[in-house]
Amino acid sequence: MRRFWLLFAQTVTIALGIYVVIAALRPAWLGRAPVPVGIGPDHSVPMLQAPTSLAAPGSYRDAAGRAMPAVVNILTSKAMHEAHPLLKDPFFKRFFGDKMPPQEQMASLGSGVIVSGDGYILTNFHVVEGADEIEVGLADGRKAPASMVGIDPETDLAVIRIKEKNLPVIVLGDPDKARVGDVVLAIGNPFGVGQTVTLGIISALGRNNLHINHFENFIQTDAAINFGNSGGALVDTRGNLLGINSAIYSQTGGSVGIGFAIPVSTAKTVLDSIVQHGQVVRGWIGVESQDITPELADNFGLGRDHGAIIAGVVRGGPADRAGMRPGDILMSVQGKKVTSTSDMMNFIAALPPGDKARLTVMRKNHESTLDVTIGRRPRQTP
Repeated sequence: MRRFWLLFAQTVTIALGIYVVIAALRPAWLGRAPVPVGIGPDHSVPMLQAPTSLAAPGSYRDAAGRAMPAVVNILTSKAMHEAHPLLKDPFFKRFFGDKMPPQEQMASLGSGVIVSGDGYILTNFHVVEGADEIEVGLADGRKAPASMVGIDPETDLAVIRIKEKNLPVIVLGDPDKARVGDVVLAIGNPFGVGQTVTLGIISALGRNNLHINHFENFIQTDAAINFGNSGGALVDTRGNLLGINSAIYSQTGGSVGIGFAIPVSTAKTVLDSIVQHGQVVRGWIGVESQDITPELADNFGLGRDHGAIIAGVVRGGPADRAGMRPGDILMSVQGKKVTSTSDMMNFIAALPPGDKARLTVMRKNHESTLDVTIGRRPRQTP
């Protein structure tokens, strides 16, 4: 027994000795950082350093690092006016020479997001509106001319394209899973200072009736959005795209913590339609509507304090042919409950032209169903 105990003690002693040697000379083998001992040759105290691969608590650098390469700067220019034809005449040039007035150019800045390896970029319509030339600056320093693919003024979105290889592409998120209070990052080029990331939360979802765009379903955020951020990315804490930064509420022109982004679900629909058809195709039934308010319901005895009341019907339009009349209350579109004019517009716009849709209306406190052949929404000019 004594022999076995001595053998055990010797084994433990040798193991402890090996452990001490490895801990002192090769701490990485044990997954430990070296412990500083003594003073360095430059008389400085050695400091422990955290592993470089781990983000500090509360840091969103991984999300920013994934999203930033796909966010681009957009520089547009357009002529303020066309030069008079006489100024191009050689006879006039003989007299004026180099003193002829130059054609004025107006430049503006904005941002965009690369959403396809083929070079498609989502941005705001107002960023590229009327531009004669569009230049895109990538995060890696490359610059490339861009061509216009299509615009959608009703959502303030536009699609442009560059012909470059090895483009970083952002990952699309799911705004339907977003909730008020979620942390978000806004990435863009404010005031032309260069790519910038700001932090905030989602302040509200489904904002509409702001009279910014025709179709509104904004994500509201308090992340700083300023001039030049338009068209940039609003991303979640994983770096996935939630929306395209579009507008701010401000009395000074600077950020006051009320910014609005177009959900990526809307932007993806616009992108696909523009790439496939060159424009956005939406459903239309030819009606004018008004939100039902409690006051309106009391005055006219409508029996409900929410929804959309039909204020006017286009003669000969799809709704008119199906029998819809002014004063009808639209209750549902294809089984989807209508609680506001915004709901009605979005539901109908999503229907393919030529398809039949079942609309439920209330007329004089009686429900009825109308089968409407959806028309094509007239194209809106900027």
